[in-house]
Amino acid sequence: MSNAMRNKVQKKFKMRGYTLKIEALSEVLGFIHRFPEAEDEALDLLLDELHHLSLKSSILDKEPVQRVVSLLLEAEAAVEEGPTSSGYGSAASALRIIDAFDFPKFQYDPIKKLFLKYVTLLLVIKVHFFLAVYTQEASIHGDASAKVMLYRDRFLLLFQRLSRDPHFSRPVFGSNISDYGSCQISPIQSLVGQTGKRWVMGLISQLEDGHFYLEDLTAAVEVDLSNAISFTIPINLFFNMSYRITTGFFAENTIVLAEGEMLLDGIFQVKTCGFPPLEDREKSVTTFAGIDFFGGGSLTKEETLRLAEQERGAVNDMFVILSDVWLDNEETMEKLETILSGYENENVVPSLFVFMGNFSSHPCNLSFNSYSSIRSQFGKLGKMIAAHQRLKDDSRFLFIAGPDDIGPSNVLPRCSLPKYITEELQNHIPNAVFASNPCRMRRSCLMPPSTEETSDPFEHLVATITHQSHLCPLPLSIQPIIWNFDHCLHLYPTPHTIVLGDKSEQKAFKYTGITCFNPGSFSNDFTFVAYRPCSQEVELSAVSVEKFRLLLDSETIYPNWVSANESKSGEMQSSKISQKKYSTQDGDEIRKLAKVV
Repeated sequence: MSNAMRNKVQKKFKMRGYTLKIEALSEVLGFIHRFPEAEDEALDLLLDELHHLSLKSSILDKEPVQRVVSLLLEAEAAVEEGPTSSGYGSAASALRIIDAFDFPKFQYDPIKKLFLKYVTLLLVIKVHFFLAVYTQEASIHGDASAKVMLYRDRFLLLFQRLSRDPHFSRPVFGSNISDYGSCQISPIQSLVGQTGKRWVMGLISQLEDGHFYLEDLTAAVEVDLSNAISFTIPINLFFNMSYRITTGFFAENTIVLAEGEMLLDGIFQVKTCGFPPLEDREKSVTTFAGIDFFGGGSLTKEETLRLAEQERGAVNDMFVILSDVWLDNEETMEKLETILSGYENENVVPSLFVFMGNFSSHPCNLSFNSYSSIRSQFGKLGKMIAAHQRLKDDSRFLFIAGPDDIGPSNVLPRCSLPKYITEELQNHIPNAVFASNPCRMRRSCLMPPSTEETSDPFEHLVATITHQSHLCPLPLSIQPIIWNFDHCLHLYPTPHTIVLGDKSEQKAFKYTGITCFNPGSFSNDFTFVAYRPCSQEVELSAVSVEKFRLLLDSETIYPNWVSANESKSGEMQSSKISQKKYSTQDGDEIRKLAKVV
């Protein structure tokens, strides 16, 4: 590469505020050398992608540049692969997994009515004869103001969503919009000296032992919840439709809407209460078009439509998700080998395997001293996966740490497993990804949930986290959260799918268009889930040790370990796979257990 090109690259990086080290410069030159007819475009694309990274310094070494180059080459490979047998490119190569600590952070400005990106502090330090610019990222050890901002951001996130709901908007020219009359939200501070019923929105807190309060950004008021009932909001009076807010756990630290009146002793008597109503995902995305809440880069409308079409066409694509994969348990590893062998023989292998912790049957706490054994067990898992060549080549493997795995503490979000533990596995499976964990949740309830719509705790849990737009809206004393990274647990806009790995019973539930499921505990009952992104179908699956013949017909559930065309007799000796498939309709079961003869 000529000196002119080197100078050109360095100049462009300096114009963007970056300084390249020698190793980073070599990485950049190697990347643009791949595109001799479009060097400028390749360089601009590389700089644009670097802009999305959270960089610690403006002086770039090899690591961040190499990370961006790998992503761009991976995307190029997906495009060059062209149509596959299913008519679309490789699903595995199209996946992008984002670590929680790389999520962009946005804060809502109630004056401008916009989400503004959180700006990191810039430090300019004079070093000899030049200035070095460093970005100071949000600290894991936040100060007191970070804790205040945590609750403020949660409140404003739901308040801006509520402000677009017609039933809680300010009435125009005194007109009423529902049977309740005006449901306009009053600031808690304005309740003093007021009579009659008022609607308020606030966070449930216990400022004194045994005394609960509602807090907003203006004040706090003690509440009496003894006679509170959940409410129903009419959605369309012309068609007599209604939207019920009766499901969910009303826990301390959750944000609720409440209707009531002030008593003479200064206590707010709550008559009806419920969670803030949900907003359709498409409406949220349209309202704040161009804002990359997800962290994977903004998409144009054309790109979004193209990706949606590709997803609908990838009918054979599947994610296999397992939770509680104990690597130190022989029976667990035997069952895992059964699953891997089964999918290895499929016509189309799953594009993604997700392994969720815990990865050890013993908690990795201060008394744990077998780190070398965990490291070797990950190495054995790597060998097991590598023995299935099609899975190694065509699938990706994602590992998410559990609450009792190796890590600094039990706070959320959890960082990924340390490199020392995963190094042996990555030697066998280079494309394995070890990500953070923002998905774990525990329960703590202030008021018993209503059983009018459901008595299933999992369905109440799903309703709670979706209405709160937060994966863990619990008191920090019950589930600690890193204050500066609470935004990593936000669920806004509402996602298409939420996976909640837990030791409890395997469940699947579709709530207001959001698919939620728990794959169960693989090490305890050998359950797992196969998920189809194209249709959001969830296949609840389990492995047992029985030998069986699989009857192959139109009712047999995917995966059919051997198709009738591949086996003359249509039967095989394998572990029994019993599955149920849930359609996109709420709770409608459309498949029975796989037939066994």
